[in-house]
Amino acid sequence: MRKITIAIDGYSSTGKSTVAKQLAKALGYVYVDSGAMYRAVTLYAMQNGYIETDCFDKEGLISQLQNINISFKFNPEKGFAEVYLNGVNVEKDIRTLEVSSFVSPVATVSEVREQLVKQQQNFGKDKGVVMDGRDIGTVVFPYAELKLFMTASAEKRAKRRYDELIERGDDVSYEDVLKNVKTRDHIDSTREDSPLTMAEGAIKVDNSNMTLDQQFEFVLKHSEEKIHHMRA
Repeated sequence: MRKITIAIDGYSSTGKSTVAKQLAKALGYVYVDSGAMYRAVTLYAMQNGYIETDCFDKEGLISQLQNINISFKFNPEKGFAEVYLNGVNVEKDIRTLEVSSFVSPVATVSEVREQLVKQQQNFGKDKGVVMDGRDIGTVVFPYAELKLFMTASAEKRAKRRYDELIERGDDVSYEDVLKNVKTRDHIDSTREDSPLTMAEGAIKVDNSNMTLDQQFEFVLKHSEEKIHHMRA
């Protein structure tokens, strides 16, 4: 069966990673979480003092990019690949609200994007890949056979993210999460390099009032139709 490339873009906390994992598993494809790669670089910047609340040493971070190694290793117990930063499992560390508050500024750095885009394109060179992020259908895989764009209201997204963080045991407030969501929306949509925008030919998925099952069924239907069309 001929394999395709599936690019999923959209705003933060729209469930991109959840549906991408489900889709990859159903189709037997490789899943790559591009957002996790930017979060890993952000964590490195935080750990090494390159970014703080009122200070971002972009040049310092850029000078260290060659020392940042990001990899994915499949965890059979969890059923998905976890993120490793320089050989250390950082899957939980990169999902904190603190990392979320710094990831958008880090992602605006062109040198960071250039390096990660090369890695992402390499992951997908043999097709049979589902990748989610902010610029997958516009920059990483502009010729992807299927492009999806995920969206939902900021309030719905903040509630989902808040519930997720509380379930993990994080001490956060809904107001702080909502503020983070809106701030990231603005930075992601207005940055100079590869701003978040819906790719030409993408299918818009507004999941504000969809259940996870409805969302999955919707994207799986479009994926199977595209794969069948490619075989015809």
